[in-house]
Amino acid sequence: MSNDTLYESVLSDDLKNKLSRVSTASISSQLQDRGFLNCFMNGLKPLQEDQRMIGIAHTVRYLPNRPDLYQWEVRDVQREMIESIKPGEILVIDARNEPDAGTIGDIFALRTKMLGGEGVITDGALRDTPAIKKLGVSVYYRSSNAATLGRRHAAVDSQVPIACGGAAVLPGDVIVGDSEGAIVIPAQLAEEIADAALSMEIEEEFALEKVAEGKPTVGYFPLEEENVEEFHDWLKSRTAAE
Repeated sequence: MSNDTLYESVLSDDLKNKLSRVSTASISSQLQDRGFLNCFMNGLKPLQEDQRMIGIAHTVRYLPNRPDLYQWEVRDVQREMIESIKPGEILVIDARNEPDAGTIGDIFALRTKMLGGEGVITDGALRDTPAIKKLGVSVYYRSSNAATLGRRHAAVDSQVPIACGGAAVLPGDVIVGDSEGAIVIPAQLAEEIADAALSMEIEEEFALEKVAEGKPTVGYFPLEEENVEEFHDWLKSRTAAE
């Protein structure tokens, strides 16, 4: 299956629309309910204000640099990885949570955007941070550091399973990011998680209204049987108003 076909089959326009309407917090809750406890990428911050990111993971793995890794560097894995990005993909970098050297700079970040990539995620440092922000590239990153890649890293492989921010990321996973951070959804669960997260957020909107009216959280968060009829009446009036 080609990358284009993979993207269309995993992340349809309808699914992307659903995911754009839910928070990473709701997605995390639904994943945890299904036993996926470590899908949020810890310690990473968004570069752009009110940032949203939805796409398919395109992974790259960095190792600590050492002289005899030159055989990989001569292949220029980083450049190959950038040039192979397909529309709708997100470049996800395993930099071992290392903050002391850049993992990508403005030129490669812009190239990712120009190829149709949805953005970059690195659990290492971003180089040329102010320039990348001006370019409008969506990024989640651990730190900023002006040092070049070779100070700490060697890019050795791409499109393999990696760790990023403490989360396992497989090529083809669905990534969702918002102002809180970024989360990984196994591709086979993406539709189920999106539907469940949407339902959860509608129930929480109802609970917020009730709490704002002075009601206790008990029975409303989470929604319990005695308030289900009230919730459905609220939902009908909400739908009619739309």
